Amino acid sequence: MIFKPTHTDFELSPYTGLTRESWIEAGEYLLRGIFKNIRQFSDPVVMPRKETKITYPHSVDAVGERKAEYFEGLARSFFIAAPIIHENPELEIGGYKIKDYYKSHVLRICTADDPLCAGTYKQLLAISKSEKAKDPTRTFQQTVETCALVICLWLCKGEIWDTYTKAEKDCIADFLMDYAEGNTVPQNWRLFNMLVLAFLNMEDYEIDKSIMREHTSHILNYYAGQGWYRDGHSFDYYSCWAFNVYAPLWCLWYGYEEEPYIAAQFEKNSNELMATYADFFDRDGFTNMWGRSCIYRNAATSAFDGNMMLRNSVVDAGLARRICSGSLLQFLKREDFLYEGVPTLGFYGQFMPLVQGYSCVESPFWLGKAFLCLHLSKDHPFWTQKENNGTWGKLAKNEVKVTTLDGPALCFSNHEANGETILRTGKVVKQKEDRHGMWNYSKLCFNTKYPWEAAPIVDGKENIRVESQQYVLHDILAETFESANVTFWHGEKEGVLYRRQFFGYNLETECHWIQAINLADFVVPYGIMRVDRMRLFKKPVELTLGAYGFPDNGMEIIRKNENGVQPATAVILKGHDFTGKEKQLAMTIYDGWESLDVVHSKGTNPDSEKSVVVYASTKRMSHNHYEKSILISQVITKEELADFSEEELFPIKEIVYTDKEKCGGYGAVTVRMKDGVEKTVDFEGMEGKLML
Repeated sequence: MIFKPTHTDFELSPYTGLTRESWIEAGEYLLRGIFKNIRQFSDPVVMPRKETKITYPHSVDAVGERKAEYFEGLARSFFIAAPIIHENPELEIGGYKIKDYYKSHVLRICTADDPLCAGTYKQLLAISKSEKAKDPTRTFQQTVETCALVICLWLCKGEIWDTYTKAEKDCIADFLMDYAEGNTVPQNWRLFNMLVLAFLNMEDYEIDKSIMREHTSHILNYYAGQGWYRDGHSFDYYSCWAFNVYAPLWCLWYGYEEEPYIAAQFEKNSNELMATYADFFDRDGFTNMWGRSCIYRNAATSAFDGNMMLRNSVVDAGLARRICSGSLLQFLKREDFLYEGVPTLGFYGQFMPLVQGYSCVESPFWLGKAFLCLHLSKDHPFWTQKENNGTWGKLAKNEVKVTTLDGPALCFSNHEANGETILRTGKVVKQKEDRHGMWNYSKLCFNTKYPWEAAPIVDGKENIRVESQQYVLHDILAETFESANVTFWHGEKEGVLYRRQFFGYNLETECHWIQAINLADFVVPYGIMRVDRMRLFKKPVELTLGAYGFPDNGMEIIRKNENGVQPATAVILKGHDFTGKEKQLAMTIYDGWESLDVVHSKGTNPDSEKSVVVYASTKRMSHNHYEKSILISQVITKEELADFSEEELFPIKEIVYTDKEKCGGYGAVTVRMKDGVEKTVDFEGMEGKLML
């Protein structure tokens, strides 16, 4: 059953209707789903498991993993429960008070001799029974959850934390201190240690401030600019639901008083994120499926609340609530969102291609961070200002707003014509065998209304020849197929975004011996036009390029040709998504491509069980011969079945090359559009400015 709020106000919230009361209802809706699976008061938050191969616990003997699952279920569901407990301490679900349940289980999870204890830091070191236990970088999942725990104890401090005895508080504090001062992962995990130390300091427990300063200085130095932090090789939502939530909390609890310089930097960084972050979402407030841990869904909106914790917040409260509510409804209004009352391991329904082995069935409760906004009082501007739609209310007909951030290598475009936001990324480094990582990060485009599709499955077998929004290079002699595992960023120049992708990149091989493609793309009202140049040293090869995956719930496939000055072929798909909304996609090919086809798939699309990928293909057969190197294509989409116009399907009037052979191997390529727009693609100088 989907979420249906009873409290709505379309005067205050003209886009979503949601109010603070609606959000409380949504939290209770999720808690009812959780607690219907908790049969007895003494049972932990361990939910029904539909999948057993990827997620943890990975075996019945994995004692440490089972303890981590207990803690993850408790702490992450507490994200949802804590603000609601503060709002309504008498709330009962399943026959007992939610406040009493969390008070009891928080103490149990931290008590060393309790069977439900998550394991003290020392206990886990002993359980590991390996040389790695002596490794100074040895870490445990429990460290992550200690941070969630202290945030939630702060949110309902008067209802739970303050009601413990001194001995009980000391027991919890001892448990927390071991993890806070213990080993951590040298990335966003440092924030977990920082927040636990800050909470304990706030509660008058003595902490080691040298440890605090070491972690804090590193976090500050992960900053890449424009509000984004580097968390490993790639950039993703951890910058938003970790760095830009935990750092403001740290400022509030500790930094403003103890480390004012660092706190000021964190505040400045959060405000820089707010300058553009609203445009990361689409006209409906939808979150894009991109990067790892997509099972956390609308947790990406928690960065808005993080900014509002700061002394000098700059966020537009009415716009922030519109996006937070829109993204909440993106998921809660779908029938496939829950399994046995609990958010699935997926983006919409269960979808294992995006799930990592560090997750368990309770991991999706991280989306509860979106509910942290309920700590804001009823009279806070976040709840009292009228919803507005920011950029989307200002765009002219068919206008596209493009935001390009060189620091995190992100380019996102807001398309008035269809209400979609398209993300193009760079600075991506993945192992060449890591197809999962490439799906999460290496797609040419990520679209808020067309979540990324895994490799097509045809008759139970993977079609390795085609990928959605990725090039696949087939070495015909070696009979190998490769997708791009590394994406260098060059940046935007005169409205064209330049990147380079390598197929099978590795550090042992000189780059000139690695097949590559230079990417150049620019926006059109309904999507993206590509003018890419192959950078090949070895032939014969075949190359394919897929459009977005398209849901197949009964659909129409149309083929059209334009046999004019610039011959072109288009394939149009018309149909509906899982929820019944109208969908339409068209892919058009121009120079460099030979054919345009479709592949039907099953089990590879996050929206629907069946799907279709339109893809272009071409071959280059003559080794060391000057052949066509430019590949021109377009993918456009919209949320209705009304036909695209001929000009939208075939927008190019003329293509002008520098070289007389019109292969595009050197010099500029000018694309003149029928609407009068002219774009010049010139890869010269790209070699001198490639960033990872």
